Amino acid sequence: MGFAPTDMQVTSSAFSAHQRIPKKHTGEGEDVSPALSWGEAPEGTQAFAVICHDPDAPLCKPGSYGFVHWVLYNLPASVTSLPEGGGDAYTNGMTDFGKTGYGGPMPPEGHGVHHYFFWVLALDRELELEAGLTMAQLLEQVEPHVLGMNRLVGTYQRD
Repeated sequence: MGFAPTDMQVTSSAFSAHQRIPKKHTGEGEDVSPALSWGEAPEGTQAFAVICHDPDAPLCKPGSYGFVHWVLYNLPASVTSLPEGGGDAYTNGMTDFGKTGYGGPMPPEGHGVHHYFFWVLALDRELELEAGLTMAQLLEQVEPHVLGMNRLVGTYQRD
């Protein structure tokens, strides 16, 4: 299938597509993940993974671009939403903050508006991957199993 958006729908009760992410969900607020929901997964979906990535961030390390805010995986196919602050029941990977779990938007001061891509990947099987994978490691493991994917994009600029 490859990494290309499909008909899956990803939404949040916290913000609409291409709208500002509330401060509550940022490093300037409570730093709690927004609620996410998804539907219209491809037939045969057995698991999901979620990634939040900011491609507008300055280069943070050689060989990568942007900044990874969340890597979450080992979600069974029966899970089609995460509540606000949700995700602890599943496996968290390593963010570019150097920790596991959600880390909200916090672009450098004066850097303007950044775009945050909340990706949901539908997989053809449960992989039972170990905790602490980086986004690159996760993508390497799941690439042969991606049936479909899509994203919700939110924006944020430091006050």
